[in-house]
Amino acid sequence: MSDKQLLILNQHQIQQRIDRIAYQILEDNFDEQEILIAGIVPGGRKIAERIKAILDEIAPFKSKLLAIALDKQSTYLHAEIDFDVNDCSNKVVILVDDVLNSGKALAYGFGVFLDVPLKKLRTAVLVDRDHKSFPITTNYAGIALSTVLKEHVDVILDEDGVADAVYLR
Repeated sequence: MSDKQLLILNQHQIQQRIDRIAYQILEDNFDEQEILIAGIVPGGRKIAERIKAILDEIAPFKSKLLAIALDKQSTYLHAEIDFDVNDCSNKVVILVDDVLNSGKALAYGFGVFLDVPLKKLRTAVLVDRDHKSFPITTNYAGIALSTVLKEHVDVILDEDGVADAVYLR
């Protein structure tokens, strides 16, 4: 892999994309009383927090933040959650991750909710790549990015005073 990095999104552009995702979620769920925003740890959780902060300012409904920690290398679903999955029954859940690459993380994220009758389950990602191995689509995406398999997308959010950025390397 190359040591070169190409800046795809700067801090301002990332915030614009997250703002747009929040407004799309609002438009899609305007009549709801409450929605649940489930962020896949670590990157999805950070984006979910930012989406929730925007929705808290603009939406008439309440939003609740949930965290899902997955073993993405496992061949079976192994998730740690900070909520009772039965509390999600008959509610809208937005599953959030930073980058959609193969779709495995979002597929495992779906698995957490398989035994619960949800009102609807939607996905949101900051970067949607075109290398899906799983039949996963995004409902809300900050940017769709066509890359080659050898390239890697790095999303940097709130790390030791370093400005937010998305790099392709």
